[in-house]
Amino acid sequence: MPVRRLESDIRGFAGALLALAFGVAVLTATATAPPPAAPPAAEAVRVRGSLPSPMDPAQRARLQQRVKAWDALPLEQRLERRARYAAWRALTASERAQLRAMAAQVAGFDPVREQALRSQFETLDQSEQRAWRLGPHLGAHYDALQPLLAYVPRGQRPALLAMLRSMPAGQHADLAVLIQRTPPQERQALRDDLLALSANQRGAWLKQRLAQ
Repeated sequence: MPVRRLESDIRGFAGALLALAFGVAVLTATATAPPPAAPPAAEAVRVRGSLPSPMDPAQRARLQQRVKAWDALPLEQRLERRARYAAWRALTASERAQLRAMAAQVAGFDPVREQALRSQFETLDQSEQRAWRLGPHLGAHYDALQPLLAYVPRGQRPALLAMLRSMPAGQHADLAVLIQRTPPQERQALRDDLLALSANQRGAWLKQRLAQ
């Protein structure tokens, strides 16, 4: 499932993909807002049955409006925004900064060009769109890493993504070869072995495995 180049003439087209994956308009709206309308506020209100305190009347009114707007969204859209929010929180601070810069670039396109790019992005397979939510570092290597990321136990996924984000490009290349050599039924053992290693051990371990 190769990640397709949407516009061959866009410098840094991966940035455009990333910006579209998280939502250009929301990313460029403020310097601090997360990509989706933040669902935790609405969920917290619903669980506790009351609004967070202390809040002045204006803040209370704004939060009530956000909760109402959130509840009015179709279930599918709420699930999509939760997924975007979770992916955003998983990024590093530097990746978030990169992503906002990329979104600003896409937002600067003329409307016709931006809409054309958006239309092409929406033709991508859903798994390809979600791949770019892994951020600038992993999104570009998703094709090679996808077999390792498939069917990961939920409790192991955060640690696995953090490890992959910390790996230099050379180790990604070695890991990609090792993943292709590893039968599907042995990939969980490969994940376990990788996570048991320290960052200092990982490069030599990969070289050793590839030499076998």
